[in-house]
Amino acid sequence: MQRYLKVLRLFWATAITAELEYRINFFIATLSSLGNLAGSLFGLFLFYRTGYTFSGWTWEAALVVLGIFTLLQGFSATFLSSNLNRIVRHVQEGTLDFILLKPIRSQFWLSTHTLSPWGLPDLIFGSIIISYAGKRLGVGIDDYLLGLLPLLFSLVILYSLWFMLGATSIWFVKIYNATEVLRGYPIAAYPTAYRFFFTFVMPVTFLTTVPAEVLLSRSEISWLIGAAILAMLLFFASTWFWRFALRFYTSASS
Repeated sequence: MQRYLKVLRLFWATAITAELEYRINFFIATLSSLGNLAGSLFGLFLFYRTGYTFSGWTWEAALVVLGIFTLLQGFSATFLSSNLNRIVRHVQEGTLDFILLKPIRSQFWLSTHTLSPWGLPDLIFGSIIISYAGKRLGVGIDDYLLGLLPLLFSLVILYSLWFMLGATSIWFVKIYNATEVLRGYPIAAYPTAYRFFFTFVMPVTFLTTVPAEVLLSRSEISWLIGAAILAMLLFFASTWFWRFALRFYTSASS
């Protein structure tokens, strides 16, 4: 474990040093995040402008879901997109061979080799939205601390789904927007058939809605336990799936 932490510090220190050579990118990323956030707020506003509300979700409660969605978007931009989207390039260019030969687990290398600080604006804006909505709803510090637990499960679920989708590039080579499975709305916004799909097939419910409900003290313990079990199962599934996919990788020299 100590060896992996040392490697991780080296990876991220090098990545940040390289990224800070282009500081104007942070300003551009901030403007992009503001634009995306404005679009999401406008889309959510369209549902509520006539007085309509999703079942059990006030405007402020829906903002909590949007804030969590923005946090996950920032996490994806910082840690996932900068790493896992490169799996496609490694497969295309044959550089995956060199990663597999390194004396470190290939999944760890592919998942942590770099990071992008340009996802920081989304992390900040998401936190601001959650704080604003939480203040309007009277959310206490204990609720925020409790909400961190399902949020951690959401990060593990999101990583596992993203990594498995990236691993399919060994067969399909080009994987572009297949990871765009999130939407910043409560699960009640979807028709019944979609709710079933996003809960049991592609578990978007566990990514945004469950953390929001725990933070708002309205979630059943069974959902929290389910999120924990799902996070562990998907993480181990991603490890198994990567090993399975490598059986079909023929390398650049084959």
